[in-house]
Amino acid sequence: MASEVRALFLGGGGLSCQKPSPRLPIASYRRSLAVSCKARRRNLSSQNKRQQDRKASPKPSTLNVTIQPPDSESREVPNSSIINVTIQPPDNESGEVPNSSNDGTLQPHQNTLSSIADETSFVGKVDSVLPSAGEENAKTEEAEAGQELPSVKLEDLIGMIRNSEKNILLLNQARVRALEDLDKILTEKEALQAEINILEMKLAETDARLKLVAQEKVNVELLEDQLEKLRKEMPLSNLVEGESHADISGSSLVAELNGLREENLLLKDDIEALKLKLAHVAETEERVKVLEKERSFLEVSLRQLESRFTVAQDDDSKLAPLQHECKALWEKVENLQALLDDAMKQVEHAALVLQQNHDLQQKVEKLEASLEEANASKFSSEKSNYIDELLQQKVKTLEERLQLSDQEIHSQIKLYQISVKEFQDTLNLLKEENERRSLEQPADDMPWEFWSRLQLTIDGWFLEKKISSDDAKLLREMAWKRDSRVRDAYLACKGLNESEAVAKFLKLTFSQTSSGLHIIHIAAEMAPVAKVGGLGDVVSGLGKSLQRKGHLVEIILPKYDCMQHDRIGNLKALDIVVESYFDGQMFKNKIWVGTIEGLPVYFIEPYHPAKLFWRGQYYGEHDDFKRFSYFSRAALELLYQAGKKPNIIHCHDWQTAFIAPLYWDIYVARGFNSAKICFTCHNFEYQGIAPASDLASCGLDVHHLNRPDRMQDNSAHDKVNPVKGAIVYSNIVTTVSPTYAQEVRSAEGGRGLHGTLKSHSRKFVGILNGIDTDAWNPSTDSFLRVQYSADDLQGKAANKEVIRKHVKLSATDASRPLVGCITRLVPQKGVHLIRHAIYKTLELGGQFVLLGSSPVPHIQREFEGIANHFQNHPHARLLLKYDDALSHLIYAASDMFIIPSMFEPCGLTQMIAMRYGSVPIVRKTGGLNDSVFDVDDDTIPMQFRNGFTFVTPDEQGLSSAMERAFNYYMRSPEIWQQLIQKDMRLDFSWDSSAAQYEELYEKSVARARASASV
Repeated sequence: MASEVRALFLGGGGLSCQKPSPRLPIASYRRSLAVSCKARRRNLSSQNKRQQDRKASPKPSTLNVTIQPPDSESREVPNSSIINVTIQPPDNESGEVPNSSNDGTLQPHQNTLSSIADETSFVGKVDSVLPSAGEENAKTEEAEAGQELPSVKLEDLIGMIRNSEKNILLLNQARVRALEDLDKILTEKEALQAEINILEMKLAETDARLKLVAQEKVNVELLEDQLEKLRKEMPLSNLVEGESHADISGSSLVAELNGLREENLLLKDDIEALKLKLAHVAETEERVKVLEKERSFLEVSLRQLESRFTVAQDDDSKLAPLQHECKALWEKVENLQALLDDAMKQVEHAALVLQQNHDLQQKVEKLEASLEEANASKFSSEKSNYIDELLQQKVKTLEERLQLSDQEIHSQIKLYQISVKEFQDTLNLLKEENERRSLEQPADDMPWEFWSRLQLTIDGWFLEKKISSDDAKLLREMAWKRDSRVRDAYLACKGLNESEAVAKFLKLTFSQTSSGLHIIHIAAEMAPVAKVGGLGDVVSGLGKSLQRKGHLVEIILPKYDCMQHDRIGNLKALDIVVESYFDGQMFKNKIWVGTIEGLPVYFIEPYHPAKLFWRGQYYGEHDDFKRFSYFSRAALELLYQAGKKPNIIHCHDWQTAFIAPLYWDIYVARGFNSAKICFTCHNFEYQGIAPASDLASCGLDVHHLNRPDRMQDNSAHDKVNPVKGAIVYSNIVTTVSPTYAQEVRSAEGGRGLHGTLKSHSRKFVGILNGIDTDAWNPSTDSFLRVQYSADDLQGKAANKEVIRKHVKLSATDASRPLVGCITRLVPQKGVHLIRHAIYKTLELGGQFVLLGSSPVPHIQREFEGIANHFQNHPHARLLLKYDDALSHLIYAASDMFIIPSMFEPCGLTQMIAMRYGSVPIVRKTGGLNDSVFDVDDDTIPMQFRNGFTFVTPDEQGLSSAMERAFNYYMRSPEIWQQLIQKDMRLDFSWDSSAAQYEELYEKSVARARASASV
């Protein structure tokens, strides 16, 4: 019975414990086990004592105690102000006490660890609350005498104590659980902040519970005062009779409470340890914040270093023309250095002779000193004379040696002076020759960016009305021809103001005709500043290649707010405003100029209230038709007002297809008629179809153009098709591969324009795109861990090991083939075949890496599920994003490359893959059919076979091609290596493609000149 004192409880006082979670920590279980065993032993002893008491007093004894508040005897006290205790001996002989624990009520209040100590101190006060055995006997006699007092059972109090003991055990469980949560916080870094928030909430709850416990303390103190008062009022006789019984029960209660005090002291220590760990968590959070700040600072520094590196590369390119000259100078300097070395050796020899003379001089001085000492001594005269003679002979010998050494030194010095004079003369000659060669330096050695910047400067002066049109034309031709005098004039203008520079240029009067064409590209994209797809690569790649062939190439772009301005060189706004027509009124446009990879570029910024190109993205706006028709009209207005006379205006895709009808219907009538129009459609799936009324905004005649033979859409007569209008009005129409040019002539591939293309088939041709072989070069690629070439493939294996570590693929079998795929996950790319290729690769014993994402939500969700499925797979990894640096590494590491497109106008990935030695596995369509030829196709010459192809767009066709590729890789390693080397040596540069465009341009210009002369 005494063991049940461990959980003292006031039924209405409000002391309780929050209900814990059902988890039972190990430490709590062990502690509760020890306590319960101790309680059973004590319960047994208390039962024996009760049996003895029952034999002594067989009648039931009742103790009635009424507790009144100290301030008023008549006022009722709430919350257990009255305690009724009834002491009833057990009815059975075994002395078992019925379990009355259910009589106690446990109210749900919040409780925390910091309140345990106060509850323990409250339990300790039971010693003074419980009556002694003498008091019980006295009250028993009073009951027999007929006195009436309220009855309270001792078993009820014991049941309440049991419930309190259970609450303490639950508190122990809560404490251990909190410690486990703290350990989890320290080990799980990602959940650190969430766990800290939970602990802060618990601390707040602790403060609230402390307030509740403080209130309970006040109630306990009131009860103690009331009990003390009752004790004083009891008769002394009753105290004497009940003394023995109270000692027994009181001592057992005190022992139990002492045990509780010890346990609560342990709980206090654990609470302090928990607080220390919480403080450590806070310190850890501060350190994490400091590390985040340092990481941000390092990223800013890295970006600054990258910008400086870009500037350094530009400066390095400017120094290229001087390399040969420096090499010759270095050879002459080396010869002079050899002469200087000889002279220095002679000087060193002279210095050595001087040192010897110095030593001789010291010896002479010593001899003279000795002579003086000899004169001062009292030696015999004969001995002195002998010594004098010896000394004189030595002095004479030394003087002769000094004279010889002086002569030798003078000769060496003379030779040294002659060598220095020769060196100076040679150096002066080199300087004169260097200055003469710098004046005679061919202008072709200057970088293309220099001539582009010069061209933009001349155009800016003309548009700002600082030079006349004739002078501008003359200077443009000189810059076009890369005349050395215009270069010298430009370099001489450094440090001069603009008016002085203009005057210096106007002194140049020499004129000659240019040998190349003047080509202007008007497009919506240009890599790398504004790139969405392959269009940007074509504009920059084709432009640079034509520029290298001697043509004057200029680009006109919209000035997007989201383009990469840091990739534009010498970006500045001209001090002019070009007005262009739109929606019945004139709008101003700000003109910017700059260079991109050596090409001169004009940027048009409209002053339009709709902020046409300040949308945060290039395409995808609801008014794209309006945006790009405005840009097309403004671009032609810029050319017209600048007085340019280009030979070719090359427009791209539907965004600038308006150029062709605008040029022929509006600007030719104004005298701007020097150019022929070339239109390239990169993908016939996008045609920019819109209601015919929208065409009037840019100034075109809707009734004139909305006709079947002009711009009227072939499927909807109330709509216009910009691509169709460009096909009809252009002199040259191209697409991006010969096979795709054949495919779009069919009803399925032409997307409604097959009839129009057939009608204009004589001017329609397909030219395969190229790639930038400088940017995609495994022997110089800075993104690779190890560079390599077709002659040295060891670096490819090293990059394969790097990518495996990077994406956490298994590296146990280094020879296992790696299949790569880099693509946009859209239906055009054959997403169902890409999905099949993943599983087929694993079935064949390979590894698969996918890099790319999808703008189509359901496709993105599908591949996210596949990525989660293979998240921890040792041989497959899906990276649903685009990362330029990682794409370089995947190209270099992969052994095979999957491109199972439904249709592909050109495709660049197969060319890049072969450039990096990754054998392509493609479907025979579009540009893939023009660049990849099957290894097993006997109709193809052996030197052109470079990959594996399939025709039908199904899983069987792809599986067959993959099986053949794996068979070559596994069983014929020598043939496979030869195939890799052959692919890496193929030329996919823009040179051949640019030559075909050049031929088309020249034929069109020649026909125009011939017709004009008739």
